[in-house]
Amino acid sequence: MDQSSSTHPFFSERRAGILLHPSSFPGPGPIGRLGSIAHQWVDVLAASGFRLWQTLPLCPPDSLGSPYQSCSVFAGHERLIDPTGLPDWQGEAAADLTADQWDAVVGSVMADGDLRWQFETFCATQAYWLDDFALYQAIKAEQGTPWHAWPVPLRDRHPEQLDEARLAHSRPIERTRVAQFYFDRQWKSIHERAGEKGILLFGDLPIFVAHDSADVWAHRELFHLDEAGQMTRVAGVPPDYFSAEGQLWNMPHYRWDVLAARGYRWWIDRIRRQREWFDLIRIDHFRGFEAAWAVPAGAPNAVEGAWEPGPGLALFHAIETTLGPQALVAEDLGLITPEVDALRLAAHMPGMRVLQFAFDSDAENPYLPHNFEPMTVAYPGTHDNPTLTGWWRALPESRQADIRGYLGCESASMPEGLIRMALASVACLTILALQDLLGLDDEARMNTPGTVTANWSWRVDEDALFGDWQRRWRPDLIRYGRLAAD
Repeated sequence: MDQSSSTHPFFSERRAGILLHPSSFPGPGPIGRLGSIAHQWVDVLAASGFRLWQTLPLCPPDSLGSPYQSCSVFAGHERLIDPTGLPDWQGEAAADLTADQWDAVVGSVMADGDLRWQFETFCATQAYWLDDFALYQAIKAEQGTPWHAWPVPLRDRHPEQLDEARLAHSRPIERTRVAQFYFDRQWKSIHERAGEKGILLFGDLPIFVAHDSADVWAHRELFHLDEAGQMTRVAGVPPDYFSAEGQLWNMPHYRWDVLAARGYRWWIDRIRRQREWFDLIRIDHFRGFEAAWAVPAGAPNAVEGAWEPGPGLALFHAIETTLGPQALVAEDLGLITPEVDALRLAAHMPGMRVLQFAFDSDAENPYLPHNFEPMTVAYPGTHDNPTLTGWWRALPESRQADIRGYLGCESASMPEGLIRMALASVACLTILALQDLLGLDDEARMNTPGTVTANWSWRVDEDALFGDWQRRWRPDLIRYGRLAAD
């Protein structure tokens, strides 16, 4: 970045926020929706004094529910759409839309002159990703396999075969385009309401993308793949706090040389798209921009990998040159080297500190609040951690005593004492999981890294969502300078 770059003004004021994914909203459907509950949630945040709402990625999740393994990093999750907000809707609010119902929505959009104009404008603006995504979805539904197992002409995107597929699948393509239009419309309505209430929306952008995705199918040249579209290097992390064998993510590594030669345009488009939805963005696995763990394809685990250099500051310079200064947060957990810290500081990003990692060593532990810097986002725990209540109950009594000693109050109640510790810290932002504010045990845990069952499915009870907790924490937000006194 050039010498004129500076910290984004979002990070110059102390704020606190809540982590809650829209899929966790209560309601009659299979997952939460972007309807009236979401708008009421924004009102609750404003009334409570919390001024940020952080979500997980809003893109379509994989078959296990993970939004970090998506068929598109640009698309919205269609099942989050509130069906009662669709034109001429007469179905059940709890149901997912059928193809016939989507066809009826398409017909309503096309019959309404103003709505059709808005839809066509959206399609033209988003064509750089939407056209490939809609076609990918239609072909995959027909083939029933990942793109790299499709017939070669479709796998390798022969123009004549793609033209034939567009004609053959025109109806499902139009359904997908209309669904994305309505996702965008409903989320931006929430974003507008949040802005009116003084709430900032905080998004989450995974660094890597799923192998079986429209993104990789449409841009194979940007990834380490062989001629058949198979990965040659797999992204992941080495053994760490979460797993003794490391983690394999089934995601291909980038060809940063190709991206650089193209001015990092694809990454710039990703940031631009996220900024249409969010005011600030967490960059997941930030250390991968300095160097990322690459594992040979076919390896049984992530132990025998190697660090491969990332793009470094050049990527963030290109983003800022094209889009202007961005409010980005670096997820810098795990094995962080001085080089990663230097990159984060040069890019003017706050890093993350998680209190659950703070009490397993000595006074030099960087996750202890006395070691925080103001350019920090403090979390008692993240979506990958146990809830605070579950974590606390699993600690031995000796560790609990050490933590109470750190707080300087043997009678401190938990997990409230840890929440106040995060709020009182010098970190510019503090993000609290709703599960922790509600004092929920590990039955409310969102994700356990390295496992494939019982994740991403937590739903909050409606009475709890709109309960007394919202008034309980306002005095602490004022006390710790994260909200002006009334």
